[in-house]
Amino acid sequence: MSDKNNLIVYCEFEDGKVADVSLELLTKGRVLATKLGVKLEALIVGDKLDNIENQVFPYGVDVVYKVADARLYPYTSNPHAAVLINLFKEIEPQICLMGATCIGRDLGPRVSSCLHSGLTADCTSLEIGDHKDPKTGKEYQNLLYQIRPAFGGNIVATIVNPDCRPQMATVREGVMKKEIFAADYKGEVVNLDASKYVSDADFVVEIIDRHIEKSKVNIKNSPIIVAGGYGVGSKENFDLLFDLANTLGGEVGASRAAVDAGFVEHDRQIGQTGVTVRPKLYIACGISGQIQHIAGMQESSIVISINNDPNAPINTIADYVITGNMEDIVPKLIKYYKKNSK
Repeated sequence: MSDKNNLIVYCEFEDGKVADVSLELLTKGRVLATKLGVKLEALIVGDKLDNIENQVFPYGVDVVYKVADARLYPYTSNPHAAVLINLFKEIEPQICLMGATCIGRDLGPRVSSCLHSGLTADCTSLEIGDHKDPKTGKEYQNLLYQIRPAFGGNIVATIVNPDCRPQMATVREGVMKKEIFAADYKGEVVNLDASKYVSDADFVVEIIDRHIEKSKVNIKNSPIIVAGGYGVGSKENFDLLFDLANTLGGEVGASRAAVDAGFVEHDRQIGQTGVTVRPKLYIACGISGQIQHIAGMQESSIVISINNDPNAPINTIADYVITGNMEDIVPKLIKYYKKNSK
């Protein structure tokens, strides 16, 4: 296999660790690279990168490109973009994946516009498939299907990029599953000289002070989530959901409509424009189940829907449906669980 036309993942690096979203993309990248018969490559840009390859090799990475320079950490736009643009001109990857984080959203468009490659943001699924251009009749093999909800979630669009390279996509944290490919997998390390890819002019911005506010809510890793939608009706009714979540030892989540209505803070939003969760139990209260919301919770092991509309779309993916008003049902659930958990 050559060093060209492989699949590469830009790995975010913070506090000595590769970000979870990057490891999730390496897991998916391994599957796609195997299907294409190409190498899976990882690119890590930053400082103090000694042995960082050991964090990514177990995900099936064949080549790790390391670009180390004190000025490359923490992330700034121009230097990191320069590394990717100049490296990609050299190694010509056919696919580049990165997280739809504040870094990926900044970096992806800079790289794709400079390389004229196109970019699909916030993909919920990635697959390999063929495409026939209806106008020219030209057939393409093994393209990256970049799949995401579109038109307000009324359709799921499959986007292809037939001619421009690399095919670029960003994916939110939690959408793909993170899984070790082989604990003892070993690839090759390529140390690159930063000065070959970044000019001094790119370092014109200097970070003087940096504050990162960590999210106070951790719904991503909660095994039980009680989620409320617009149908919950008020901030006060959301207190019932907090009571139920506390009783079950879970967390409270929400749909976008509930957050937009001011019932709860944005940190709790689940779905295409929030977080993606995979709890063992997901209790959906007053959630109709728009496609964007379902994209964020469809991997839940058990889904219980409480809704006064028996035809709510979420009922089609729920394991159990309770039809009725949540104001009546939730207090009964709390009472029952309290009684039976003693």
